[in-house]
Amino acid sequence: MKVFEVITGHSPVVLAQPHGGVFVPEDILSRLNACGQGLSDTDWHITRLYGGLLDGATVVRSNVHRYVVDANRDPGGMSLYPNQNTTTLCPQTDFDGLDIWLKGQAPGDDEIAARREAFHLPYHEALRAELDRVKARHGVAILYDCHSIRSTIPFLFEGVLPVFSIGTNDGLTCDRLVEETVHQECLSEIEYSTVLNGRFKGGWTTRHYGKPAEGIHAIQMELAQRAYMEEQAPWTYCEDRASGLRAVLQKILKNLDRLARSGEFNT
Repeated sequence: MKVFEVITGHSPVVLAQPHGGVFVPEDILSRLNACGQGLSDTDWHITRLYGGLLDGATVVRSNVHRYVVDANRDPGGMSLYPNQNTTTLCPQTDFDGLDIWLKGQAPGDDEIAARREAFHLPYHEALRAELDRVKARHGVAILYDCHSIRSTIPFLFEGVLPVFSIGTNDGLTCDRLVEETVHQECLSEIEYSTVLNGRFKGGWTTRHYGKPAEGIHAIQMELAQRAYMEEQAPWTYCEDRASGLRAVLQKILKNLDRLARSGEFNT
Protein backbone atom coordinates (compact mmCIF):
# COMPACT_ATOMS: atom_id res chain seq x y z
CA MET A 1 0.00 0.00 0.00
CA LYS A 2 1.30 3.44 -0.94
CA VAL A 3 1.54 5.91 1.94
CA PHE A 4 -0.06 8.61 -0.20
CA GLU A 5 -1.36 9.26 -3.70
CA VAL A 6 -1.09 12.35 -5.88
CA ILE A 7 -3.29 13.41 -8.76
CA THR A 8 -1.36 16.12 -10.58
CA GLY A 9 -3.52 18.87 -12.03
CA HIS A 10 -3.25 22.22 -13.77
CA SER A 11 -5.51 24.29 -11.49
CA PRO A 12 -4.11 26.71 -8.87
CA VAL A 13 -6.20 24.80 -6.31
CA VAL A 14 -4.69 21.88 -4.39
CA LEU A 15 -6.96 19.56 -2.43
CA ALA A 16 -5.35 17.93 0.62
CA GLN A 17 -7.04 14.87 2.13
CA PRO A 18 -5.07 13.73 5.18
CA HIS A 19 -7.76 11.69 6.94
CA GLY A 20 -9.61 9.65 4.34
CA GLY A 21 -7.26 6.67 4.37
CA VAL A 22 -8.11 3.44 6.17
CA PHE A 23 -4.84 1.51 5.75
CA VAL A 24 -3.40 0.18 9.02
CA PRO A 25 -0.35 -2.11 8.84
CA GLU A 26 -1.19 -5.55 10.20
CA ASP A 27 1.32 -5.34 13.05
CA ILE A 28 -0.38 -2.15 14.24
CA LEU A 29 -3.94 -3.28 13.57
CA SER A 30 -3.45 -6.32 15.80
CA ARG A 31 -2.61 -4.02 18.72
CA LEU A 32 -5.78 -1.93 18.41
CA ASN A 33 -8.72 -2.93 20.57
CA ALA A 34 -12.23 -3.41 19.17
CA CYS A 35 -12.92 0.31 19.48
CA GLY A 36 -9.75 1.19 17.60
CA GLN A 37 -10.32 -1.39 14.89
CA GLY A 38 -13.64 0.28 14.14
CA LEU A 39 -11.70 3.26 12.68
CA SER A 40 -14.66 5.46 13.56
CA ASP A 41 -12.77 8.76 13.25
CA THR A 42 -12.17 8.41 9.51
CA ASP A 43 -13.12 11.25 7.16
CA TRP A 44 -15.36 8.75 5.43
CA HIS A 45 -15.84 8.98 1.64
CA ILE A 46 -13.97 12.29 1.43
CA THR A 47 -12.31 11.38 -1.89
CA ARG A 48 -15.64 10.33 -3.39
CA LEU A 49 -17.34 13.47 -2.11
CA TYR A 50 -14.84 15.81 -3.78
CA GLY A 51 -14.18 13.68 -6.83
CA GLY A 52 -14.63 15.48 -10.15
CA LEU A 53 -15.78 18.78 -8.67
CA LEU A 54 -12.98 20.91 -10.12
CA ASP A 55 -11.38 20.01 -13.41
CA GLY A 56 -7.61 20.08 -13.07
CA ALA A 57 -7.44 20.20 -9.30
CA THR A 58 -4.37 18.60 -7.79
CA VAL A 59 -5.18 16.07 -5.06
CA VAL A 60 -2.78 14.83 -2.38
CA ARG A 61 -4.32 12.18 -0.16
CA SER A 62 -2.98 9.99 2.60
CA ASN A 63 -3.92 6.31 2.49
CA VAL A 64 -2.85 5.75 6.10
CA HIS A 65 -5.41 5.91 8.88
CA ARG A 66 -5.04 8.63 11.49
CA TYR A 67 -4.73 6.00 14.26
CA VAL A 68 -1.36 5.07 12.73
CA VAL A 69 -0.25 8.69 12.52
CA ASP A 70 -2.31 11.84 12.10
CA ALA A 71 -1.10 13.71 9.03
CA ASN A 72 -2.84 16.88 10.23
CA ARG A 73 -1.04 17.14 13.57
CA ASP A 74 2.12 19.02 14.46
CA PRO A 75 4.97 16.51 13.95
CA GLY A 76 6.58 17.87 17.11
CA GLY A 77 3.51 17.01 19.15
CA MET A 78 2.37 20.55 20.00
CA SER A 79 -1.37 20.91 20.55
CA LEU A 80 -3.13 23.28 18.16
CA TYR A 81 -6.00 23.74 20.59
CA PRO A 82 -4.51 24.34 24.06
CA ASN A 83 -6.85 23.64 26.99
CA GLN A 84 -9.29 21.77 24.73
CA ASN A 85 -9.72 18.04 24.26
CA THR A 86 -8.10 16.82 21.07
CA THR A 87 -6.19 13.81 19.75
CA THR A 88 -2.44 13.57 19.27
CA LEU A 89 0.04 12.76 16.50
CA CYS A 90 -0.36 9.06 17.28
CA PRO A 91 -3.73 9.02 19.04
CA GLN A 92 -4.18 7.27 22.38
CA THR A 93 -7.99 7.63 22.26
CA ASP A 94 -10.73 8.14 19.74
CA PHE A 95 -12.82 11.31 19.42
CA ASP A 96 -15.06 10.11 22.24
CA GLY A 97 -12.12 9.87 24.63
CA LEU A 98 -12.14 6.05 24.58
CA ASP A 99 -8.93 4.02 24.53
CA ILE A 100 -8.15 2.54 21.10
CA TRP A 101 -5.19 0.32 22.06
CA LEU A 102 -5.02 -3.01 23.82
CA LYS A 103 -3.51 -2.71 27.28
CA GLY A 104 0.19 -1.93 27.05
CA GLN A 105 0.13 -1.68 23.24
CA ALA A 106 -0.01 2.10 22.71
CA PRO A 107 3.07 3.39 20.83
CA GLY A 108 5.97 4.83 22.80
CA ASP A 109 8.20 7.72 21.83
CA ASP A 110 10.53 5.72 19.59
CA GLU A 111 7.67 4.16 17.67
CA ILE A 112 5.93 7.50 17.30
CA ALA A 113 9.13 8.94 15.82
CA ALA A 114 9.37 5.99 13.41
CA ARG A 115 5.77 6.40 12.29
CA ARG A 116 6.30 10.10 11.78
CA GLU A 117 9.22 9.37 9.44
CA ALA A 118 7.45 6.54 7.62
CA PHE A 119 3.99 8.07 7.12
CA HIS A 120 3.69 11.73 8.14
CA LEU A 121 6.84 13.03 6.47
CA PRO A 122 6.33 11.46 3.00
CA TYR A 123 2.78 12.80 2.76
CA HIS A 124 3.91 16.32 3.58
CA GLU A 125 6.91 16.14 1.27
CA ALA A 126 4.48 15.31 -1.53
CA LEU A 127 2.09 18.08 -0.53
CA ARG A 128 4.89 20.64 -0.35
CA ALA A 129 6.17 19.59 -3.79
CA GLU A 130 2.73 20.03 -5.34
CA LEU A 131 2.18 23.43 -3.73
CA ASP A 132 5.56 24.60 -4.99
CA ARG A 133 4.81 23.28 -8.48
CA VAL A 134 1.39 24.95 -8.61
CA LYS A 135 2.75 28.23 -7.30
CA ALA A 136 5.55 28.20 -9.88
CA ARG A 137 2.95 27.76 -12.62
CA HIS A 138 0.36 30.28 -11.44
CA GLY A 139 2.27 32.59 -9.13
CA VAL A 140 -0.12 31.55 -6.38
CA ALA A 141 -1.49 28.34 -4.85
CA ILE A 142 -4.65 27.78 -2.84
CA LEU A 143 -4.50 24.82 -0.47
CA TYR A 144 -8.00 23.60 0.35
CA ASP A 145 -7.81 21.08 3.19
CA CYS A 146 -10.70 18.59 2.98
CA HIS A 147 -12.12 17.20 6.24
CA SER A 148 -15.29 15.76 7.70
CA ILE A 149 -16.41 14.73 11.16
CA ARG A 150 -19.42 13.42 13.05
CA SER A 151 -21.88 16.17 13.93
CA THR A 152 -22.01 15.49 17.66
CA ILE A 153 -18.91 14.58 19.72
CA PRO A 154 -19.24 15.84 23.32
CA PHE A 155 -15.61 15.00 24.12
CA LEU A 156 -14.44 17.54 21.52
CA PHE A 157 -17.15 20.19 21.40
CA GLU A 158 -20.54 21.17 22.77
CA GLY A 159 -23.75 20.85 20.79
CA VAL A 160 -24.07 20.06 17.09
CA LEU A 161 -21.57 21.23 14.51
CA PRO A 162 -22.66 23.41 11.59
CA VAL A 163 -22.45 21.69 8.22
CA PHE A 164 -19.62 24.01 7.16
CA SER A 165 -16.81 24.80 9.61
CA ILE A 166 -14.31 27.03 7.81
CA GLY A 167 -10.84 27.50 9.32
CA THR A 168 -8.22 30.11 8.48
CA ASN A 169 -6.63 30.52 11.93
CA ASP A 170 -8.54 33.79 12.35
CA GLY A 171 -7.55 35.03 8.90
CA LEU A 172 -3.82 34.37 9.14
CA THR A 173 -3.51 31.53 6.63
CA CYS A 174 -4.96 33.14 3.51
CA ASP A 175 -5.82 36.40 1.81
CA ARG A 176 -9.08 37.99 2.92
CA LEU A 177 -10.55 37.38 -0.55
CA VAL A 178 -9.99 33.62 -0.22
CA GLU A 179 -11.72 33.52 3.15
CA GLU A 180 -14.60 35.69 1.92
CA THR A 181 -15.07 33.66 -1.25
CA VAL A 182 -15.61 30.47 0.74
CA HIS A 183 -17.52 32.02 3.62
CA GLN A 184 -19.96 33.99 1.48
CA GLU A 185 -20.78 31.00 -0.70
CA CYS A 186 -21.53 28.93 2.40
CA LEU A 187 -23.68 31.69 3.91
CA SER A 188 -25.69 31.93 0.70
CA GLU A 189 -26.74 28.28 1.02
CA ILE A 190 -29.51 28.79 3.57
CA GLU A 191 -30.25 25.07 3.96
CA TYR A 192 -26.77 24.57 5.42
CA SER A 193 -25.38 26.08 8.63
CA THR A 194 -21.96 27.74 8.61
CA VAL A 195 -19.31 29.00 11.02
CA LEU A 196 -15.98 30.72 10.37
CA ASN A 197 -13.10 30.01 12.77
CA GLY A 198 -15.27 28.35 15.37
CA ARG A 199 -14.20 25.12 17.07
CA PHE A 200 -12.05 24.26 14.05
CA LYS A 201 -9.71 27.08 13.04
CA GLY A 202 -7.55 24.95 10.76
CA GLY A 203 -5.21 22.14 11.68
CA TRP A 204 -1.46 21.84 11.29
CA THR A 205 -1.68 21.59 7.50
CA THR A 206 -3.54 24.87 7.15
CA ARG A 207 -1.38 26.72 9.66
CA HIS A 208 1.92 25.30 8.42
CA TYR A 209 1.47 25.97 4.71
CA GLY A 210 -0.76 29.04 4.79
CA LYS A 211 1.66 31.90 4.12
CA PRO A 212 -0.25 34.45 2.05
CA ALA A 213 2.71 36.84 1.86
CA GLU A 214 4.60 34.05 0.06
CA GLY A 215 1.78 33.23 -2.34
CA ILE A 216 0.37 30.12 -0.64
CA HIS A 217 -3.13 30.52 0.78
CA ALA A 218 -4.59 27.74 2.95
CA ILE A 219 -8.12 27.17 4.16
CA GLN A 220 -9.67 24.19 5.95
CA MET A 221 -13.19 22.94 5.38
CA GLU A 222 -14.58 20.67 8.10
CA LEU A 223 -17.89 19.17 6.98
CA ALA A 224 -20.47 17.68 9.32
CA GLN A 225 -20.92 14.15 8.04
CA ARG A 226 -24.71 14.21 8.39
CA ALA A 227 -24.77 16.32 5.23
CA TYR A 228 -23.68 13.41 3.03
CA MET A 229 -23.66 10.09 4.93
CA GLU A 230 -24.90 8.09 7.91
CA GLU A 231 -22.89 8.89 11.01
CA GLN A 232 -22.65 5.38 12.40
CA ALA A 233 -21.24 2.08 11.15
CA PRO A 234 -21.25 1.00 8.39
CA TRP A 235 -20.88 4.72 7.54
CA THR A 236 -23.07 4.62 4.45
CA TYR A 237 -22.64 7.27 1.76
CA CYS A 238 -26.02 8.83 0.94
CA GLU A 239 -26.19 9.83 -2.69
CA ASP A 240 -29.22 12.07 -2.32
CA ARG A 241 -27.69 14.10 0.50
CA ALA A 242 -24.25 14.15 -1.07
CA SER A 243 -25.48 15.49 -4.41
CA GLY A 244 -26.73 18.70 -2.83
CA LEU A 245 -23.56 19.16 -0.82
CA ARG A 246 -21.38 18.42 -3.84
CA ALA A 247 -23.12 21.19 -5.77
CA VAL A 248 -22.13 23.71 -3.09
CA LEU A 249 -18.59 22.41 -2.84
CA GLN A 250 -18.23 22.64 -6.61
CA LYS A 251 -19.23 26.31 -6.52
CA ILE A 252 -16.68 26.96 -3.79
CA LEU A 253 -13.83 25.27 -5.65
CA LYS A 254 -14.65 26.88 -8.98
CA ASN A 255 -14.83 30.28 -7.32
CA LEU A 256 -11.44 29.73 -5.72
CA ASP A 257 -10.00 28.66 -9.06
CA ARG A 258 -11.35 31.80 -10.75
CA LEU A 259 -10.08 34.00 -7.95
CA ALA A 260 -6.57 32.57 -8.13
CA ARG A 261 -6.48 33.03 -11.92
CA SER A 262 -7.95 36.56 -11.81
CA GLY A 263 -4.87 38.33 -10.51
CA GLU A 264 -6.93 40.05 -7.81
CA PHE A 265 -4.17 39.11 -5.43
CA ASN A 266 -0.68 38.03 -6.37
CA THR A 267 0.72 37.21 -2.93
